[in-house]
Amino acid sequence: MKNYDTIFLDRDGTLNPDPGYINRLEDYSFFDFCIPALKKLSDFRFCIVTNQSGISRGLIEIDTLNNIHAFVRNSFIENGLNLLQIYICTDHPDKATEHRKPGLGMFNQASQEYGIDLEQSLMIGDSIADMEAARNIGMDAILVRTGNGAESENHYIDSDFPTAVMDNLEKAADWIVGNETK
Repeated sequence: MKNYDTIFLDRDGTLNPDPGYINRLEDYSFFDFCIPALKKLSDFRFCIVTNQSGISRGLIEIDTLNNIHAFVRNSFIENGLNLLQIYICTDHPDKATEHRKPGLGMFNQASQEYGIDLEQSLMIGDSIADMEAARNIGMDAILVRTGNGAESENHYIDSDFPTAVMDNLEKAADWIVGNETK
């Protein structure tokens, strides 16, 4: 098992189903395998990095997003998982700053706030934006096929990146701890 400094996690499509803009706490739920998978990785610390343009589009209220993230934080705490922070970018894609993935703003902020060695970290996500952010940093990346992952995988057919492609977070966790091969 590689000793990553920090594991960065995308939210929608990686930790939870992505039905579109989740604008009610009642509509948020983790994939059934999510928490058990993360428990396999409990020796690591985590950061969630998530684009949430629903805020700038007027589809999600910031209070609702904060309530969802409070639920996520509490779930990590209740399961003994070291979640350092949830970083969000509310930029509309048409007016994206460096903060919006694949920009590196959220990663750089995490690095500054927690002394994270980004090149020794890992990104797990379901989108091209997740993978390109990781590639631009020089960190390992696992593309999961949940969410947009199956579609995103086509972008990397003839590439040696990402580091691995897995069916879901559970398979990614097994791969990280050495129970499966690529």
